[in-house]
Amino acid sequence: MLGAMILLHRWLGVAFCLLFAMWFASGIVMHFVPFPSLNEAERFEGLAPLAPSGETIGPSAAVAASGLSDAARVRLIRRSDGPVYVVVGPSRSRAIRATDGTDAAVTSPDVALAIATDHARRRGLDIARASVVTLAEYDQWSVPNGFDRHRPLFRVALADTDGTELYVSSVTGEIVLDTTRRERGWNLVGSVVHWIYPTVLRRNWSLWDGVVWSLSLLALIAAVLGAVLGIARIRIRDGRMRSPYRGWHALHHVVGLLATTFVITWIFSGWLSMDNGRLFSRGQLTQDEANVAAAAPDWGTLAAVNWLPISPTAREVEWLAFNGTFYRRDRVGLDRQILARAGDAESNEQRAFLTAREIEGVTEHMGRGCDSPLPVGANDDYPVSPVLPGAPVYRARCGDLWFDIDGSNGAVLQRLDRSRRAYRWLYSALHTLDFPILLANPGIRSALTVSLCGLGLLFSLTGIVIGWRRLRHSFNG
Repeated sequence: MLGAMILLHRWLGVAFCLLFAMWFASGIVMHFVPFPSLNEAERFEGLAPLAPSGETIGPSAAVAASGLSDAARVRLIRRSDGPVYVVVGPSRSRAIRATDGTDAAVTSPDVALAIATDHARRRGLDIARASVVTLAEYDQWSVPNGFDRHRPLFRVALADTDGTELYVSSVTGEIVLDTTRRERGWNLVGSVVHWIYPTVLRRNWSLWDGVVWSLSLLALIAAVLGAVLGIARIRIRDGRMRSPYRGWHALHHVVGLLATTFVITWIFSGWLSMDNGRLFSRGQLTQDEANVAAAAPDWGTLAAVNWLPISPTAREVEWLAFNGTFYRRDRVGLDRQILARAGDAESNEQRAFLTAREIEGVTEHMGRGCDSPLPVGANDDYPVSPVLPGAPVYRARCGDLWFDIDGSNGAVLQRLDRSRRAYRWLYSALHTLDFPILLANPGIRSALTVSLCGLGLLFSLTGIVIGWRRLRHSFNG
């Protein structure tokens, strides 16, 4: 039995030692340079003010023109080519011109370039040499599934000093992603390596999922076997622990013993990052819960609602249904909005967020025995971020099932059952060290991350040397 374990660990180690080293090294990079994205501050800064534009159709007419019978939300934005409604359903989006209700999808590179440069100019970026590079379904930075509803994407290079590139949705004409030369460069040795993320593989999600899950499982088996063998090989002499090995094998043994706990928990939690419902729940609403959360009156009735005037400082207006009632939210600042409920024009009521009582009206239909929703604290064990910076997030506990709901727009941010709460600790906490106490002390968290990954990298490098020697010896006889 022991001989079989040694043989299996030896050849799994030869096969995976380089991958281990790549994971630890790229993990350090990812801690400081995450995968490129367009954050909310950048997106909002690039939005144009919704200045009056004469006669326009209403949001109900935009929904009808979109053909999306399952529309959940409607947003009004101003692109460089005029005001546009973005009608959003569970899996699809459509853009409708606010002036005449016609399709506003972007088919021309010139329109995409105008949209991108207008966005960039509002963010203070240099647009003098901007040009459309390509229209593509996928590239290295747009492979995440969140972009599926926007494909294909126009990629616009600004050719500025930072090498900024913007991605324009051909479906809605919105800027959905930006990257810089620095982000792209570091991520080639960071996330792309760490997640085994080459475009040719990642564009096929099911294939990528199966490959990375399988590799991670084999790596975990190799690590566990190494830990068992490493402990079994400890020798006690003169009251001190010693290694029976010499040279690189001894260094691999000693460093492995020091790094065992971290290596196993990190590889295990990394494997869990690819769980996707295999062992733990996915945190997604059931169909019944989703129907309650997205329940909307007939969008045609929205035309009869007497709304308060849109704020002159608004850059985006969204109509949404919550608890069977229509609401409108005017985005007047990065962290400021005006929220109005259908019928508020009569009372002239203006506020910023949904109330706990309004949220309770939804959650009591999503679960049984729900407590009154309470605000989620900044240092909560299950951290969650609202769409609007600084907005409250309310948690409703329905027995063992929790719902976290964004007070700014009514979106369900997290569905936490017992399985999902366990997953939060076994994956996120163990893999990214996002324990509340460390999140409150980012400097200590960064130092721990670098130190532990550095130790894992040193351990992996000793394995590479041993593996190379083993291969050379095997092939040379």
